[in-house]
Amino acid sequence: MRIISINVNGLYNAVAGGLFGWLERQDADVICLQDTRIDAADIDAPDLQLQGYQAFASSGENPAHNGVALYTRVQPRAVITTLGFESCDRYGRYIQADFDKISIGSLLFPHGRDSDVALNEKLKFMDELGRYLDKQRRKRRDYIYCSSAFIAHQKFDVKHWRDCQQTAGFLPAERAWLDGLIHEMGYIDALREVSRDSDQFSWWPDSEQAEMLNLGWRFDYQLLTPGLKRTVRNARLFRQPRFSEHAPLQVDYDWTLSF
Repeated sequence: MRIISINVNGLYNAVAGGLFGWLERQDADVICLQDTRIDAADIDAPDLQLQGYQAFASSGENPAHNGVALYTRVQPRAVITTLGFESCDRYGRYIQADFDKISIGSLLFPHGRDSDVALNEKLKFMDELGRYLDKQRRKRRDYIYCSSAFIAHQKFDVKHWRDCQQTAGFLPAERAWLDGLIHEMGYIDALREVSRDSDQFSWWPDSEQAEMLNLGWRFDYQLLTPGLKRTVRNARLFRQPRFSEHAPLQVDYDWTLSF
């Protein structure tokens, strides 16, 4: 099973930049998109159809912001678009497809980078999400959360980390939250399960020079419940081609997706 996830910074813009042509060549079973900026009903528009896939989307009260989508080759048993708390559901931050013994979700965190208010909203979201994920790991099925989290976890997940310790995205509280998720709850960071290499980034500031120098952050993850730990075979971040500020994350699993 191959899953690709990417924060597209607006689905129509990414498609215009060649996203669908690239995805067709990657042969993924499931594609999870974040920050689609479309109304959920727009996913049925001809321009947003990907041949061979069924498409599903979730949008919040303002479809021009946030939003997530999921494309799948296999018919899901069910699709859900809520997690049960306002800071997620009100803004269309989640969609999940249920298959046999496994669920795959596309999850968008608030970025929290504009102001103290925005950061507090992000921390509230993380607190509520953490409680939800703690319950999910106890269920009799496995989960993959394709997450654009806007948090760089470890020092080698951000270039020049010493200069970023007081910047949203690398704050001690944010990193501690991921520590709790991974080290205490047992969730698996798919990329780090197979690679400890540094300079593997998924987001770069909006600057051509920064991209050329690879002054990036690793903000994007596929987070797995503990039962999937040994299924990760390969993981890769694609620095090129670029369809948004974020890199696509592709992970191959020793798993056959079925209804």
